[in-house]
Amino acid sequence: MRIDLEGIDQRIVALPIPARNFINLEVGKANIIYLLEFPPASPGGFAGPPGFTLHKFDLEKRKLDKAMDGITSFEVSANGEKALVRQGFTNWLITATATLGAGGGAPMPPGPPGGGPGGGAGPGGGTGPLKVAEMEVYVDPKAEWKQMYHEIWRGHRDFFYAPNAHGLDLQAAEKQYAPYLNAVAHRSDLSYLFTEMSNQLTIGHMFIRGGDRPSPAFVPGGLLGADYKIENGRYRFAKVYNGESWNPNLRAPLTAPGVNVKAGEYLLAVGGRNLTATDNVYQALESKANKQVVLRVGPNADGTGSREVTVVPAGSETALRNLDWVEGNRRKVDQLSGGKLAYVYVPDTGGGGYTSFNRYFFAQTQKQGAVIDERFNGGGALADYIVEYLSRPLLNFIHFRDGRSMPTPLGALYGPKAMIVNEMAGSGGDALPWYFRKMKIGPTIGKRTWGGLVANQPLPQLMDGGFVTSPDAAIYGLNGEWEVENVGTPADIEVEFDPAMWRQGRDPQLEKTVEWLLEELRKNPQPQYKLPAFPNYQKPAAAGSGN
Repeated sequence: MRIDLEGIDQRIVALPIPARNFINLEVGKANIIYLLEFPPASPGGFAGPPGFTLHKFDLEKRKLDKAMDGITSFEVSANGEKALVRQGFTNWLITATATLGAGGGAPMPPGPPGGGPGGGAGPGGGTGPLKVAEMEVYVDPKAEWKQMYHEIWRGHRDFFYAPNAHGLDLQAAEKQYAPYLNAVAHRSDLSYLFTEMSNQLTIGHMFIRGGDRPSPAFVPGGLLGADYKIENGRYRFAKVYNGESWNPNLRAPLTAPGVNVKAGEYLLAVGGRNLTATDNVYQALESKANKQVVLRVGPNADGTGSREVTVVPAGSETALRNLDWVEGNRRKVDQLSGGKLAYVYVPDTGGGGYTSFNRYFFAQTQKQGAVIDERFNGGGALADYIVEYLSRPLLNFIHFRDGRSMPTPLGALYGPKAMIVNEMAGSGGDALPWYFRKMKIGPTIGKRTWGGLVANQPLPQLMDGGFVTSPDAAIYGLNGEWEVENVGTPADIEVEFDPAMWRQGRDPQLEKTVEWLLEELRKNPQPQYKLPAFPNYQKPAAAGSGN
């Protein structure tokens, strides 16, 4: 098919379709198109059934009809007469497209989990769940392993960003590693082989994931978001972590409204069973994640003055402990600087990182300087957005009759800035400090970053569901040199993270950054801008002016 691009903007026709969050379009029979709509958001999550809403638009009738809710996958046959539809994760059906949208979009008829017996497409194209639970596939693992082995080498040949494969002779390497296939006895062995052979390309972001391997049932243990110490033959809460009760990702079981367990109290019983120091507290909470459980807690080891509280243990404490670390750093910077400096943590350069930056940076633009902490940054996108905001210059002030003058641009912090880096920050976490240094915003302090600045696009999925990446994009600078990959972003001021100091509650990298910023403020204090005298246009003209 050839598209005539000349004048195409004048051949665009608006269809009478309401503006919604449509995410996909499929072509059906003549004059028919199908659209998938992303579910509208609501304060408690997504409204309506899970999945997308399928709409059918008739170009001839100029009419849009809702066809079906809860769609997670939709494919139209080549002739446009049938469609393969998935609702949820296990129910599939084949339906005649002529029936879609006919009655406002009825849901799929219920069927057994996994699409078991009882259903199927009826004569004439009626709907019904397919019996996918009865489907079987014969697998010859060794034949699959051999095919996937050669598939990966073809992928590196066709997708790797450098056509010279960093100097590696791909055909020779493929031949060299092939004999190891004879010793592979498990998918884990195969993944190990993929790792060893792909390492010869000498590049980061070379990931090996998934595959057809046993997946034992996992019993999620419950966690209370606390540290414990043993005292008087009991478990005592040494620290209780705070969360955000409105945020499901930061739910703290012990500080939920109505619970209010405090550090220093004893954990006396779990689910009605007495708990002593000889018991394993984590065993007592086994399989309790995200389920209500009754705890007995109190101020005394003998149980006097105790009370019962109902909590919902979390499946992970990682987010709570990370929040505690971030907030602890913020308070420490505020204390060490006497309130002069902001602290902003950037955990990655994806959605979470931008959310964290926006939350901490714009709330502290009144500060005189800023500590930007990107240690352990997990990467994502190239964070030019962040460095642009960090480098915004002051242009002028806006004076109001009442209140303080407002700077332009708003949402900027004009004082000195420094960025803390470490060897556990990579990818987008390499680029962020690299751009920070390139734009001369301030120094990097800590240790050189990981050094993995390439795009890790996966190769086509392997036949057993696994995948291997073959980076297909890399960064080069304006002087014609490849940047950062396998090198990292250096620290302008190197500071080791001393574990002994950490155990004493110290953070030498954070402390050095605060020290540098305070010295910078001392040497170059922020200028004080003066409000000019208000104009007076009623003054008499000067003598002899002729006016």
